[in-house]
Amino acid sequence: MMKTNLERVYKMTFASVYPMYITKVEKKGRSKAELDTIIEWLTGFDSTTLQQLIDEQVTFEEFFKRATLNENVSLITGVICGVRIEEIEDPLMKQIRYLDKVVDELAKGKKMEKIMR
Repeated sequence: MMKTNLERVYKMTFASVYPMYITKVEKKGRSKAELDTIIEWLTGFDSTTLQQLIDEQVTFEEFFKRATLNENVSLITGVICGVRIEEIEDPLMKQIRYLDKVVDELAKGKKMEKIMR
């Protein structure tokens, strides 16, 4: 991915993407509460903090700067958007793809215990 594309993704606000995550999981019969639970597992942000970050309009860059990633995050593997997560070298893009992957797994009906490795 070209640097300008990466920068564009990093500057996107979490608030602009979060509603898409909600729609994606709810379309598949999962709940916003389940989504918030896996985001908390990944980032350490409870629903109150998550709402504050949304209200602040933080970028993905700032979102992950403030996050305390789960120690088992390296167990998140596989392909997202045609790219193998384990092969992503850029640390921030890897973190964003971890989030995409767990949201994807939730939408695909994976059990919560399996998502939260």
